Amino acid sequence: MPTIFTHALIPLAAGVALGSRRIPPRLVGAGMLAAMLPDADVLAFKLGIDYAHAFGHRGASHSLVFALACGALAGAGARGLRTSALTAFLFIALSAVSHPLLDMLTDGGLGVALLWPWSDARHFAPWRVIEVSPFANRFFSARGVAVLLSEFRWVWLPVLALAGLAAWQRCRMKAVCGSDVSRE
Repeated sequence: MPTIFTHALIPLAAGVALGSRRIPPRLVGAGMLAAMLPDADVLAFKLGIDYAHAFGHRGASHSLVFALACGALAGAGARGLRTSALTAFLFIALSAVSHPLLDMLTDGGLGVALLWPWSDARHFAPWRVIEVSPFANRFFSARGVAVLLSEFRWVWLPVLALAGLAAWQRCRMKAVCGSDVSRE
């Protein structure tokens, strides 16, 4: 798995790219939580649930169904997120699904049960370029630094560049159209 910081980066960058008028700060925060939430399944280890089990690590909580369920909950609570139900649903579902998609790019583990409950098969992307993150007890080690450098190269740089370009383009278009850029 990538680090929790990298999972949270995706909805944060999307919020920056789209602007606070489209994606309110509360929704960005909820998206960051939704992007990190699938890794709560590591608690399964404490409950004696095997890694390869459907409810083990990278199992059901890393599925499209889980992401859609998170989106549905957000849609139901859209008022508290200060957005429409559709925007809340889409942003949170996409934030949650970003987690297994990033995990599929890692070089370790058993893969991701993206299609659970229809299939217990675990999947990887064709390119496994991100080094898998060590768990908490070994995170602050040479291995942890190598993982952070891998994530910086393969995720942070491209995502921040795209978000920056999108934000710059959005501001540029507002200036051209005569809108008040300071409202963002």
